[in-house]
Amino acid sequence: MNNTPGPSVIRMRLSNISQLFNSMDPSPFVGRDLDVNAESFIMEWAQEHPAKGDFRLEILVDLCDDIGAARARVLRAVRAYFLEREEVACRDFRRLMREGRLSLVIGLLFLSICLGVSQVIESHAAGSGLLKLISESLWIGGWVAMWRPMEIFLYDWWPLLRKIRLLRRLAAMDVRLMLVADAEQGAGG
Repeated sequence: MNNTPGPSVIRMRLSNISQLFNSMDPSPFVGRDLDVNAESFIMEWAQEHPAKGDFRLEILVDLCDDIGAARARVLRAVRAYFLEREEVACRDFRRLMREGRLSLVIGLLFLSICLGVSQVIESHAAGSGLLKLISESLWIGGWVAMWRPMEIFLYDWWPLLRKIRLLRRLAAMDVRLMLVADAEQGAGG
């Protein structure tokens, strides 16, 4: 007995295939961007499904001259689009990690300088309230400089990694294109 659950299905109904693609993109069929609304619909539905497992995109169209030829083109186009989006998200992730490392180096350097200057001021403060205030301000300023690297390494990378995983799954998903009439006939017959 096979206990493996089937793929999570995302269904779309379109009047024609051109609705799937961005009408302003002059690229050929396979290289075209998905329509913003179509991408948003797919992404939102994909996020509703479990974090693991496969996807299947079922696209029902009212009209299509050559459904057989369109199936292969739509499959390649959808996969290519999400593969490209995954590559962009991976670049964003690498850029964020570079920014985090640079922010960490700058923050640690600034913190070290602030703490060093603060200690020098404290050793010469001898009861001066103003020097004590400046010393404490340097401590606080030094630690505030660590805010951005801590934010990146503790929080900012999770959503990007989650998005990369989702896009990777969408780039590998099975895409099925059917005429509405055929789907209704198959369901009713």
